[in-house]
Amino acid sequence: MATQNFAAEPNTAAVSSGRLPDAEVNYTPAMVVVTSLFFMIGFITCLNDILIPHLKGVFELSYVQAALIQFTFFSAYFVMSWPSGKILSLFGYKRGMVIGLITAGVGTLLFYPAAATFSYPLFLGALFVLASGFTLLQVAVNPYVAVLGKPETASSRLNLTQAFNSVGTTIAPWFGGLLILTAATKTAEQLKAMPAADWQAYKVAEASSVQVPYLGLAAALFLLAAAIAWFKLPVIAAVEGEEARQGSFMDAIKIPHLSLGALGIFVYVGAEVAIGSFLVNFIGLPEVAGLPEAAAAKFVSYYWGGAMIGRFIGSAILQKFSPGKLLGIFSIVAAALVLVGAFTSGGVAMWAIIAIGFFNSIMFPTIFTLGIDGLGKLTSQGSSVLIAAIVGGALIPLLMGKLADSYGLHAAYILPAICYLYIAYYGFKGSQHSLGNVHALNK
Repeated sequence: MATQNFAAEPNTAAVSSGRLPDAEVNYTPAMVVVTSLFFMIGFITCLNDILIPHLKGVFELSYVQAALIQFTFFSAYFVMSWPSGKILSLFGYKRGMVIGLITAGVGTLLFYPAAATFSYPLFLGALFVLASGFTLLQVAVNPYVAVLGKPETASSRLNLTQAFNSVGTTIAPWFGGLLILTAATKTAEQLKAMPAADWQAYKVAEASSVQVPYLGLAAALFLLAAAIAWFKLPVIAAVEGEEARQGSFMDAIKIPHLSLGALGIFVYVGAEVAIGSFLVNFIGLPEVAGLPEAAAAKFVSYYWGGAMIGRFIGSAILQKFSPGKLLGIFSIVAAALVLVGAFTSGGVAMWAIIAIGFFNSIMFPTIFTLGIDGLGKLTSQGSSVLIAAIVGGALIPLLMGKLADSYGLHAAYILPAICYLYIAYYGFKGSQHSLGNVHALNK
């Protein structure tokens, strides 16, 4: 196998800067490993977009109550980010990945009793455990890819691996639509006309439709954990070495381009998740397309598919184009498309919102690499700060749900436009920095 030519343990001095020496390591096997992780994270995370309308109907939830799915899931990134950095320092990169995958697998297993007991709180608890495992994976793999080659192509490299994350998010809505949203959802009038026993049986049957898919995902996660435990990966000082234990979370926050980048991650993930979370319901609006949930779920794939295509294209463009400028341009276009969707109807509104996916494509990996640029020994701490900011995916959809309940879902889409305008500022201005202050903190 290719791993036979792979230098699994480069010397500490050679990697003390946090960047692997090109002459000593074959990067391809490691890139394949992290790419498989990005795919799995994207696939399972995007299933939340199917769970929201499904559980909203099953438990008769308001938009705010349904948004608790994303709130719970993405809150784990904030709560578990700092502990994840500590786990990586104690156990190392590879063992951290294995722990993260096992934790995520336990979370998916918990969907079975949640459906069996017809418990929405247990569903939320399962999502928190699942996301805790993903937090550990994200804290590790993003900076790993960033240092796995030349610094000037870090954004391009992370965009490429994130493209396979988008492959997962593109496939997931189709998967979820086929296996979770297969039955036609009954209307409120139909439910009221049903006898109590039939109503309860229908609700339990609808809830149980997630059991088999999530058992399959649990098996996949455990198998992937076993495979990575066997695989040999290089040690990166910025994540695993002694130097990584010398800096602190608070030292990293003091760096302006990192803290501004964390806010960029917060609003980006919040906007992306909020749009995707309510897209099935948005497409189902009579003034937009009026499609049933199962049919609308297929269009969610186009939203995430646009991100996938954009990341492959963006990876090539970023080889020669300034990451900050490209980020700013994409953000302005995304804001314009959100406003078109919010103030129009029919096919124009639907396709404007779907098209945002393409312009979302480069945002997370580009903001991430701009945020950790030049951090040196603080790279792992900076990664924890940026991953903690993913909590935006918990708070912004919740706020959007509140706006949808109060003013209608159409109007609520104005919120993501504000998020994209900040990202444009970060791309053009906020990401610029002087390495002098960073070097001072690294001493």
